[in-house]
Amino acid sequence: MFNHVFWTPVDEVGLEHLQVGEDRAGIAAEGVVLGTSNGTPFRIRYEIDCDRHWRPERVSVETLGPSATSMTLRADGDGTWIDGRGDELPALRGAVDVDVSATPFTNTLPIRRLDLDPGESADLTVAYLDVPELRVEADAQRYTCLDPVDENGGRYRYDAIDSDFSAELVVDADGLVVEYPGLFARVDPS
Repeated sequence: MFNHVFWTPVDEVGLEHLQVGEDRAGIAAEGVVLGTSNGTPFRIRYEIDCDRHWRPERVSVETLGPSATSMTLRADGDGTWIDGRGDELPALRGAVDVDVSATPFTNTLPIRRLDLDPGESADLTVAYLDVPELRVEADAQRYTCLDPVDENGGRYRYDAIDSDFSAELVVDADGLVVEYPGLFARVDPS
């Protein structure tokens, strides 16, 4: 079974459609994002395949249009990342999760994987993939559980460890972002 989710950026023009499903093999997500970066429109398509524990195994992002580019990364779930040519990316060593800048979906991965108790925090290094430039680098982040995910949803605080950015994320019963203050809001397609 697949969930279909739509988000829009809060302060810019854009829309995302995500289709995500879970089965015995793991989680498969596919999204299309229409947005702007520094006033320039972009379109991307991404796919993220995770194991049953929400650890990314394959991440593919492609820009769409006349000067299309793409990036594919593979991960072993223990912090080793390999690019599309098969070369290890030592700068990402230790990163288990991925954070694709154009989507709030990737916040779901550590929320589901970590399964934190109320008040519990976890510091992580993620493979941060900047869109639409398709640059990847290691990024230090912290997630704190305010209200764990249940049938009514949950709340988590996200902190960028290397800056003063912080946001309280509201998620649904599946751990998918409903509200990401200042960045994204869920849209009801009906």
